[in-house]
Amino acid sequence: MAPPQIGRALVVIVDDRVSHGEHVDTIGPLVRELLEEARLVVDAVVVVPGDPVAIRNALNTAVIGGVDLVVTVGGTGVSPRDVTADATAGVLDRPIPGIAEAIRASGLAAGAVDAGLSRGLVGVSGSTLVVNLANSRAAVRDGMATLTPLVAHVISELSGLD
Repeated sequence: MAPPQIGRALVVIVDDRVSHGEHVDTIGPLVRELLEEARLVVDAVVVVPGDPVAIRNALNTAVIGGVDLVVTVGGTGVSPRDVTADATAGVLDRPIPGIAEAIRASGLAAGAVDAGLSRGLVGVSGSTLVVNLANSRAAVRDGMATLTPLVAHVISELSGLD
């Protein structure tokens, strides 16, 4: 018998080239697989350009839709188009800087430079946990390994079932 699902998730890929059909999304399927291994039901993987309004709209849709976790991938660096953290900041009710710092630290220790330099945020919007990850396979794998043990606890706390 399979263990019970711990919640619902949405993945938001922030990538101009993928959103314009110039590249195929290879990160979304990886994030979906890792979330499903962590016993989350993934409602969808959506792709948006590196535009603050598009990112905010995707996050707000996830929160209004009642997902327990939304993971964004991409747009966390220092280039002018890296606006995911800025868009996320406007959606969060309460930041959780400790998780963001842990993701950066473990990513850097694992050699995922983009994860270590990420401006990504983690926090709560309504009753949804929002996590920004850098856009590389190494950053996603390491970030999810850091995040996964915490997700069930945070979702439980946010649901008020404790």
